[in-house]
Amino acid sequence: MRVAIVGQQDFGKAVLEAFLARGDQVAGVFCAPDKPGARPDALKVAAEEKKVKLFQFASLKSDEAKAAMKGLDAEIGIMAFVLQFAPQDFVKIPRHGTIQYHPSLLPKYRGPSSINWPIIRGDIKTGLTIFRPTDGLDEGPVVLQEETEIGPDDTLGTVYFDRLFPMGVKAMLEAADLVISSKHKEIVQDESRATYEGWCRKAEARLNWANHVEFVYNTIRGCNPAPGAWTTLEGRELQIFDARKHPVRAFGAVKGKVGEVVEVTDKSFQVTAQGGRIEVLRAKLGDGKKVAAAELLSSARIKAGAILGA
Repeated sequence: MRVAIVGQQDFGKAVLEAFLARGDQVAGVFCAPDKPGARPDALKVAAEEKKVKLFQFASLKSDEAKAAMKGLDAEIGIMAFVLQFAPQDFVKIPRHGTIQYHPSLLPKYRGPSSINWPIIRGDIKTGLTIFRPTDGLDEGPVVLQEETEIGPDDTLGTVYFDRLFPMGVKAMLEAADLVISSKHKEIVQDESRATYEGWCRKAEARLNWANHVEFVYNTIRGCNPAPGAWTTLEGRELQIFDARKHPVRAFGAVKGKVGEVVEVTDKSFQVTAQGGRIEVLRAKLGDGKKVAAAELLSSARIKAGAILGA
């Protein structure tokens, strides 16, 4: 088939490579313009290396973007991790329209941080959706969905890189085949089940040790590796990445105050929250690097009795 790919970063690159690997013709690639001082986008680099026609428009609403899409004479448009708004008079240009990837089970978790929030909320499953893009964000009819479990110790990194990323690349190929052969069904999203959440960024990633240990742990998992859950230590920012949860079973097992570093070993330290403790295994203090907790402890930058988040 002859496809046009709209996307960016590593997922867009993987989708491009997957279509080319099976012999499809990629007529052209659209990705966002380069940001000053930033590394070149992975999809852009891959398109240039593979001699695929590349477009970088500041807006996909422009007449130039629409003319470029028309000139490709694509059978189907493939939107793979797209942050630019794509209007209907752009996505409907290919003969079979356009399909888009979203890493949640729509209509739940519409929005840009749809992998973070299910983990933070303690959900036990998530998934991906291939849908028809409309002018509403993540609101178009569903073409294909796949589920995956969220384990009790999964992180954003394991859920996305180990499962939703490779599953998504495969699903884009499968959905394109279904649409081109007219074997697909389009299911309108049930608005009574829909949710929208905005970005999970620094403000949302701040830890409150007075919260229940379950919520603190889920926030750490849902923000690992990005944006990175964080607290403070003597006025310096302390980001926490790899961690374990230790519920307390009885009043006598409670140690210290909320936010206090109550146990220190040569490999980790534990912090008290409501209902249990968080054992920190990997962290980043101030402008330093992300390191094993043992390195912070050996340098005496973290000691028993310290209060985090004060």
